[in-house]
Amino acid sequence: MSAPRIARIDQSKLRENVYFALRDAFTRGEFAPGDTVSLRDLAEQLGTSMTPVREAVRRLVAEGALIDTPSRTLQVPAFDARRMQDLKQARLALEALVLDLAMDRMCPETIAAMEAVLTTHSDPEITGPDLQQNYDFHFTLYRASESEVLLPLVEALWLQYGAYLNLIIKHEEALRMPEHKHHQEIIAALKSGDRAAAHAALANDIERSFRVLVPTP
Repeated sequence: MSAPRIARIDQSKLRENVYFALRDAFTRGEFAPGDTVSLRDLAEQLGTSMTPVREAVRRLVAEGALIDTPSRTLQVPAFDARRMQDLKQARLALEALVLDLAMDRMCPETIAAMEAVLTTHSDPEITGPDLQQNYDFHFTLYRASESEVLLPLVEALWLQYGAYLNLIIKHEEALRMPEHKHHQEIIAALKSGDRAAAHAALANDIERSFRVLVPTP
């Protein structure tokens, strides 16, 4: 298995930067369900000692991205179709609330920033779905909500969902999907102020990735 891509960090804010680097890697789908995680390997990739990595991992365990097993092995939660469905329902509910708040505060600058995200690949060598680009698009929109309560909850859901993304982006069905179809629909709805269309586009965008792993009858 190839090593997950984790950016080396700035040493000036060590503890927080280690945590954010690891959280970003989990959210991007660098780890698959059932993967075991070595503190030593993570520290080597980040270029730090094990102490800040250990602290960051404790936070990730508390947030559901990792499990500290009885044997003291750190593991990404195994694939669980029921848990994945729970994550989908939670995302549909919470992200719809955040979308409503964002639309109440929507401005042309936010829409322009979302459009710019779709034209900028985070890594020119990426051949499949660009998960960083997808994250940036959604959270440019969600941050417009200015919700100090809902945003951390949505981020936590994305963190837990990251392992499933690891499977989705390797699935041949994902490579056939028009990557930004629903993103463009969201932008069009925001420009026209069509709340129902924005909700429909967001729900379709969330649901289609889940259907890759658990097709609907």
